[in-house]
Amino acid sequence: MRIEQLEYIAAVTEHGSLRRAGERLHVSQPALSEAVAKLERELGVTLLDRRRSGARISRRGADLLQPMIDVLDAVERLKAAARTESPASRLVRLGTVSTATSTLLVPAVLACREAHPEVTVELVNAQQARISEGIAEGRLDLGLVNLFEGDDAPHDTTATELLRGTPVAVLPRDHPLCSRDAVSVDDLRSADLVGMRPGYLMHRFTQRLFGGEPPRVSAVTDGAEMGKLMVAEGLGVTLLPDFSVVQDPLFRAGLITARPLAGAATRVSLVALRRVGDSSAATQRLLEALLAGASTYRSPVATTAGVRSVSSASPVAPVAATGS
Repeated sequence: MRIEQLEYIAAVTEHGSLRRAGERLHVSQPALSEAVAKLERELGVTLLDRRRSGARISRRGADLLQPMIDVLDAVERLKAAARTESPASRLVRLGTVSTATSTLLVPAVLACREAHPEVTVELVNAQQARISEGIAEGRLDLGLVNLFEGDDAPHDTTATELLRGTPVAVLPRDHPLCSRDAVSVDDLRSADLVGMRPGYLMHRFTQRLFGGEPPRVSAVTDGAEMGKLMVAEGLGVTLLPDFSVVQDPLFRAGLITARPLAGAATRVSLVALRRVGDSSAATQRLLEALLAGASTYRSPVATTAGVRSVSSASPVAPVAATGS
């Protein structure tokens, strides 16, 4: 039994002949007649009375007509349900390293919710390796991570660059190094450092910057947000991408400041990772909100504070990752 056979019976009943039903359904009369005959043989009943004046539903066919219509209605409801996003499909699970800057992420979530109230965003703070694993295994829909220039994104992901910047020294407002236009590696070796735990990009950068002569470490933390709070409280200086600093409330309030690193030309990008082939509409809506926020992510105080201006990445089209 096929759905179109039931549709043919309903159409013949409505239009009163095989010819008119075929015209309405854009099916030839012989093909329609043969399909109905096959259904009659399968059910073992005569569904249509065929006469010279046309075809009519038989008495037995009339008894079975309502169940047929019920089946057709159920099929339409199934199609409608398939077209409607389920609650699970409206949930976006986003993994983020805290260096990825809440000042971009939170407004993007708000903008996404205002435009699409049905979307729910679940935020998961994790180290970069965990985020990459979550994307690959389907536990996360989107990931915000930082990459150095030349780094490959994880295999089977699409990486969309949101922001591009450079590492800076983040200082308490009354720190002696605030008098400098730029801070050297030797300057940093004489200061107390608030470091990042292994597994974070800035831990890797610190190891590369200082080599075998690291500065004194006053504290080690799990990411940028706590690192900036520790700096504001005077525990030391830390190293972060400029886009993680210039729009932070602590920076705008003057509790922390930042200086470029003398002679350091390292570039760092904030990228959004997504599984290749992921077609979730909710994920796409959040990604679009992130791109819209990134396109205006500039700070007029950046250059006056000695920090390079942060720019949104261009182009913004996703690039499929080829590395692991």
